[in-house]
Amino acid sequence: MSELVCCPLLLILAGLLRKLEGDGIPRESSPFINNDSMERGNIYEGKNMALFEEEMDSNPMVSSLLNKLANYTNVTQGVVEHEEDEDSKRKEIKAPRMGTFIGVYLPCLQNILGVILFLRLTWIVGTAGVLESFIIVFMCCSGTLLTAISMSAIATNGVVPAGGSYYMISRSLGPEFGGAVGICFYLGTTFAGAMYILGTIEILLKYISPNAAIFEGGEEAMLNNMRVYGTCILALMALVVFVGVKYVNKLALVFLACVILSIFAIYAGVIKTAFEPPVFPVCLLGNRTLVRGTEFPCVKYYEENNMTVTTKLWENFCGSPLLNASCDEYFILNNVTEIQGIPGVASGVLLDNLWSVYGDKFTIVEKQDQPSVPVLEETDAKIKFYVYSDIMTYFTMLVGIYFPSVTGIMAGSNRSGDLRDAQKAIPTGTIMAILTTSFIYLSCIVLFGACIEGVVLRDKFGQAVNGNLVIGTLAWPSPWVIVIGSFFSTCGAGLQSLTGAPRLLQAIARDGIVPFLQVFGHGKANGEPTWALLLTALICEIGILIASLDSVAPILSMFFLMCYLFVNLACAVQTLLRTPNWRPRFKYYHWTLSFLGMSLCLALMFICSWYYALVAMLIAGCIYKYIEYRGAEKEWGDGIRGLSLNAARYALLRVEQGPPHTKNWRPQVLVLLNLDSEQVVKHPRLLSFTSQLKAGKGLTIVGSVLPGIYLDKFTEAQRAEENIRSLMGAERTKGFCQIVVSSTVRDGISHLIQSAGLGGMKHNTVLMAWPQSWKHTDNPFSWKNFVDTVRETTAAQQALLVAKNIDSFPTNQERFSEGNIDVWWIVHDGGMLMLLPFLLRQHKVWRKCKMRIFTVAQMDDNSIQMKKDLQMFLYHLRINAEVEVVEMFENDISAFTYEKTLVMEQRSQMLKQMQLSKNEREREIQSITDESRGSIRKKSRSSPQCIGQDVDNLLPNDIQEEEAQLIHDRNTASRSTGMVKSHTAVATPDKIQMTWTKEKLISEKHKNKEACLSSYKDIFSMKPNQSNVRRMHTAVKLNGVVLNKSQHAQLVLLNMPGPPKNRHGDENYMEFLEVLTEGLNRVLLVRGGGREVITIYS
Repeated sequence: MSELVCCPLLLILAGLLRKLEGDGIPRESSPFINNDSMERGNIYEGKNMALFEEEMDSNPMVSSLLNKLANYTNVTQGVVEHEEDEDSKRKEIKAPRMGTFIGVYLPCLQNILGVILFLRLTWIVGTAGVLESFIIVFMCCSGTLLTAISMSAIATNGVVPAGGSYYMISRSLGPEFGGAVGICFYLGTTFAGAMYILGTIEILLKYISPNAAIFEGGEEAMLNNMRVYGTCILALMALVVFVGVKYVNKLALVFLACVILSIFAIYAGVIKTAFEPPVFPVCLLGNRTLVRGTEFPCVKYYEENNMTVTTKLWENFCGSPLLNASCDEYFILNNVTEIQGIPGVASGVLLDNLWSVYGDKFTIVEKQDQPSVPVLEETDAKIKFYVYSDIMTYFTMLVGIYFPSVTGIMAGSNRSGDLRDAQKAIPTGTIMAILTTSFIYLSCIVLFGACIEGVVLRDKFGQAVNGNLVIGTLAWPSPWVIVIGSFFSTCGAGLQSLTGAPRLLQAIARDGIVPFLQVFGHGKANGEPTWALLLTALICEIGILIASLDSVAPILSMFFLMCYLFVNLACAVQTLLRTPNWRPRFKYYHWTLSFLGMSLCLALMFICSWYYALVAMLIAGCIYKYIEYRGAEKEWGDGIRGLSLNAARYALLRVEQGPPHTKNWRPQVLVLLNLDSEQVVKHPRLLSFTSQLKAGKGLTIVGSVLPGIYLDKFTEAQRAEENIRSLMGAERTKGFCQIVVSSTVRDGISHLIQSAGLGGMKHNTVLMAWPQSWKHTDNPFSWKNFVDTVRETTAAQQALLVAKNIDSFPTNQERFSEGNIDVWWIVHDGGMLMLLPFLLRQHKVWRKCKMRIFTVAQMDDNSIQMKKDLQMFLYHLRINAEVEVVEMFENDISAFTYEKTLVMEQRSQMLKQMQLSKNEREREIQSITDESRGSIRKKSRSSPQCIGQDVDNLLPNDIQEEEAQLIHDRNTASRSTGMVKSHTAVATPDKIQMTWTKEKLISEKHKNKEACLSSYKDIFSMKPNQSNVRRMHTAVKLNGVVLNKSQHAQLVLLNMPGPPKNRHGDENYMEFLEVLTEGLNRVLLVRGGGREVITIYS
């Protein structure tokens, strides 16, 4: 017996000495490392990542993923299903080169500064006064600035393809809101085109060529002229857009230059008024402002050659040039005076223009501090000779007219596909453009009030200053600079509206969310939206037929305000929901600002026109409901009492329609807890970690399994649930508790994984603690339960998080003031490794920890390029982290790795032999009669002791101490023996007649012992499996690299390799994981669920 024991030990020691000696047998000659039948390179190809090799098809290496993502600007990254319908339509485009100034700032400047500035701002200042005009401009500019902040947050939350506000809102609030607001924005843009065309006609017929009017007469004739000329210019512009849209884009800078030149002319004129005010006399009759032509002396009569000669003014009010003619009473009682229309910035006229002067329609423009003799009765026949108001004026009406002058803030986001860095350019350019234009508007209000006489300011069409454009009278060097500049700027703005609106409609139609609009998604072969342009022209014609700029402006104000309202709503909702995908690069936003902007937009809608606001909201609501219910039957509730239940049912059914989109994905966690004999949670820190990961958001199910029968374990299950709920309350873990009683723990865990949750509210992630005592437990099946749980989560396409050393994880009251969260990204399995640290850092426990990402480069990888690609990938994920690429070169497998693998396989084979001995013993027991059953049982019980003693003698001391507890428990064997015996007694009665002699029993015992010793000799002469050697090499090598970089990290996240496809290596799999994480304090092993959970898209 001693010889049998000594021989294997001598062989093992000799083998160890050979490997430890440097001058012994060359390593290449070892049969375990080099096989003559195979080339060395083929055997150990990629051995650094051998632990993950079986999953490389579904989970690629990080280096290959980054290589695919290197050209992220032209291809779709991340999740395959994200915009997969658009992949076939997306074409290669030139690399975008437009920066912040050219791509965002100037287009926004051009769209914001426009027709209202040139044609209506002076009239608004004169009517509302400087103070109230300042309030109007400040409210409108504040609304657009708050909207721009919200828009910047949305636009920088990922890559925003060309589509502007429609794309942002529809992707943030869903297709219903997106379609409704998109159509509102389209209608607003279309009516803006009508407003710009009407402004162009007004400049043409009022200030450039008044003689070009077709219809002569009063106000109605002017409206008819606007309709005729507007229709002609609309047709001409539509033809230009249809034939050559590229020329429109090329002329955009020319139109912008006209705007900027005009503004400089205004400021130059203001400066000039301080030294030499321009001569624009205004004629007053009493305190009333008179219409004055080019040759119009401001006197009733004058002396010429000692004769009194009446003027044109006398003839107008008296009906005859004769001195004895019957004249208007007010004309007779009041004197004619002439004042300077532009007294200059130093004249002090600002104090006279501070307050508002509102009036009804046909109210004559009067100078308030001018003496006047009123009359009791007067006719309306002479009103045409005075400057009067053509509409009733009041504060809210002026807000509606002015607001279109601050629209155009979406011009930058609409060009997001052409920008070099949209996430930087859109916020900077848009906000700077708003601040610039706000300064221009606010300064112009003060300067207009300080330079121009109040009656001239209230003269909408410049009738008191020889028919000049009022703002033009202030300009230097000539009023024609403003007239020509404003004419071309309004033409350009109209062309831009007719260019952008059809494309917006085409984008909505191609999304397919509004079925009756799908016909407008088609166009010419080059993609030009022909049918959409036709519809746009028809809607624009409606605005032109209204023929009044003052009437069209409030309409488009409603649609733009509706759009801005939902942009703010989208930002507020995303911020409050705190979805993991909501990571805007623009950080200067808050949900309160978005809510304030939304409230301000809503208030402005009703301030401008409450009935227009209701109509706009009704249109948006109808579109929303149409999109929501198209092709589906309506669901009716059953009264007030069932409202809550119906809403919950409806929400669950909607969620169950399909898996969530990648940007809406968040970990819905099933936490598997272990309980002790008193139904107390063994690892309460697991719930602390859950609350830190979830922060009260999403679904959390805390589950546990009690072995046994439910009828017997009912009270224990209740007590366990109460304990878990109290612990959840203490740890502030918001979720549900589910206790399962099952015949085995293994089956109970399987039931939880399969059936936890309700409908669409099911878990997608399983969180559990690492079985620390898997080597030392009395239950030999604990590690099998763990491995089977890993396999089942993979089969169910659920992510798995395994926390090792969970008791050392922080509580919710602890705070890390410094430290790192290290992510070791070995293979890409959906982005869980990126998402989890971001979620953890939202909690105050981990907030001050820095995130570091390590990835591994092989021999043929370019580590420098990998680092650049990974940094760019993280930039577009909006995740701030340090990046480091660790190089792992191919090298020889160490003796330590070889010996560790050999010991692992010997232990595994020994356990199998023990199991085999147990099976043979049970077969032996089945053939024993009832009379000899007691004695045979005693002898059979001595057999495992013999086996255990033999094995203990064969094993070295250190292995003996570690593996002693894994020998099969005798009590378990006795119970199974009894069951087998009773079964055999019934099933095989013929065997009862057999008898055993003492000699036969002794011979069988020696035969079994010899077979047992022979098998254990084979164990210690075995050669390790080459695949296991490679896997152990990967685990040892990775563990060394991780320890070198992350030994002092607060938390290490690591890809968890999958279990082997061959179930015979399960115990080896546990050993690999143990080696991989050896020496680390807090480890979170992460295994993805087979789908992408993070995306660069908005």
